[in-house]
Amino acid sequence: MAQLWGGRFTKATEQKVFDFNASIHFDKNLFPQDIEGSIAHAVMLGKQGILTTEEKDAIVKGLAGIREDVENGSLVIDETQEDIHSFVEATLIERIGDTGKKLHTGRSRNDQVALDMRLYVRSHVLEVDARLKELLWAIYHIMEENIETYMPGFTHLQKAQPVTVAHHFGAYFEMFKRDRLRLKDIYARMNYCPLGAGALAGTTYPLDRNYTASLLGFEGPTANSMDSVSDRDYVIEFLAALSTIMMHLSRFSEEIIIWNSNEYRFVELDDAYSTGSSIMPQKKNPDIAELVRGKTGRVYGALMSILTTMKGIPLAYNKDMQEDKEMTFDAILTVENCVELFTGMIRTMKFRKEVMAKSAMNGFTNATDAADYLVNKGVPFRDAHGIIGRLVLYCIDKNVGIDALTIEELQTFSDKFEPDVFDAISLKTCVEKRLTYGAPGFESMKQILKMYEAYLAED
Repeated sequence: MAQLWGGRFTKATEQKVFDFNASIHFDKNLFPQDIEGSIAHAVMLGKQGILTTEEKDAIVKGLAGIREDVENGSLVIDETQEDIHSFVEATLIERIGDTGKKLHTGRSRNDQVALDMRLYVRSHVLEVDARLKELLWAIYHIMEENIETYMPGFTHLQKAQPVTVAHHFGAYFEMFKRDRLRLKDIYARMNYCPLGAGALAGTTYPLDRNYTASLLGFEGPTANSMDSVSDRDYVIEFLAALSTIMMHLSRFSEEIIIWNSNEYRFVELDDAYSTGSSIMPQKKNPDIAELVRGKTGRVYGALMSILTTMKGIPLAYNKDMQEDKEMTFDAILTVENCVELFTGMIRTMKFRKEVMAKSAMNGFTNATDAADYLVNKGVPFRDAHGIIGRLVLYCIDKNVGIDALTIEELQTFSDKFEPDVFDAISLKTCVEKRLTYGAPGFESMKQILKMYEAYLAED
């Protein structure tokens, strides 16, 4: 098979070398972007008079026909070609003749693939962002419905202070909101067009790079032709952002796995998002959460791979950079699927509110509030801390919570205790009196939810 670069060679490429060098089995994912970029390039060549109007129209019509035929299945991408760019150009020449050979005027595969990859990543930055927004809506609705669903808050995986499901899920809302901000930053930085950079030093043809950039929805052309073809920062940044998203999903999954266990029983996962055991009929496994947690390492691997690949590459383009694609494609698909499935899992998840509230009470999560009660009665905080510590030890020996003690028992630890202590250390009071901005109190959460709703309503 003739190659796009065969003129200088007198000997055919060894088949194993060709197979090792070829990329079409994975860069065929860039087919839509290759067609889009080629059409824009042809239109610009026509505008500049480098192609005649008839030549430009024939190329654009030919490319549009190839796209339509691949999309409807009447044309299958030929994987014996070296890469997707070769397939498109060879098919175009086959269909419209020698005019098709003029498409590549003023263009190199270096700036062509740089454009295709940039268009691909840019579209998926938007897709991941859209899926994160759906996840945030699911979290928002859970928060809205659980402002007064009490549960223990944890530090060191030990019960610490009482919070609400709304407050707990709000922490993840903030994480995924930051993830969207990162995607927005990446989009803004990468939204410049490398087409027209040529192999590395531009071209002598009078290209209008600003026009090409505008046709493709870019902010403008890239400013240095060497950097244009050798830059993969946007891939690295996107994979870093995807890794952070997966880290957040993995943390969330870990908690859901714990909450779903027989020991906690905080949540009940929907049957549609669970599986059973081949041997143990009683099992209902949180497989989606476990797979999300497991696939996090897969996305991390893609990031480490491209970082390692790029670390020793001199300017400008080198074939090593072909390795930017396979794991990036896989990581993007992995994250998009994980976000979608995770969203469905939490939307259908049921909370065992009584179990969560009882767990909060049994874990001495109101101990800090009991200490604050004594402080408000004039006891120095450090003394109050010691009193409640001894009180908790007493309760552990008796296997009861602080609220289960009589006032007489409490007064053996401090005569400052009065009957109003029971209201002061109730779950409702412990949560509701925390009204600082960002705290779990009812009014504070209402304020946050109003802000979140406005944020999600933005376009």
